[in-house]
Amino acid sequence: MTRVRTTRTPDGRRLEVSHVLSVPAADAWDALIDTTTWPDWSPIVLGVESTDRRIQTGTTGRVRLPGVWVPFEITGCMERRWSWRVTGIPAAGHRVDELNDERCRVAFELPLHQTGYTPVSLRALENLEALLESDAVAVE
Repeated sequence: MTRVRTTRTPDGRRLEVSHVLSVPAADAWDALIDTTTWPDWSPIVLGVESTDRRIQTGTTGRVRLPGVWVPFEITGCMERRWSWRVTGIPAAGHRVDELNDERCRVAFELPLHQTGYTPVSLRALENLEALLESDAVAVE
């Protein structure tokens, strides 16, 4: 189930783009915080250089977008939710909600000035689902 809605987050009012995945929350969370997987699920991240492979509050680095490298800083990372600033501007928050042992909801929380990223977020959720579900099949 995919949904797009306006909601209040710890970072203020945001547009939430979310999708339910048939994988454990821990697996989805690991993919979201592991910078080596970002190019696998993000349709616009082509590369990452980071102070930490698995992000935490204070991690800095840069991401390669089409045609340009841009700096980022992780401003918060706890309780299966992380937020960041890209080129100094607040960007999408990322969150994983556990639904049960085998299912979770992954949500991207877009600042209202970035609602144009809704299609990119939807594609990222589809890519993340394909990546994680193919990994789950490979393990079985």
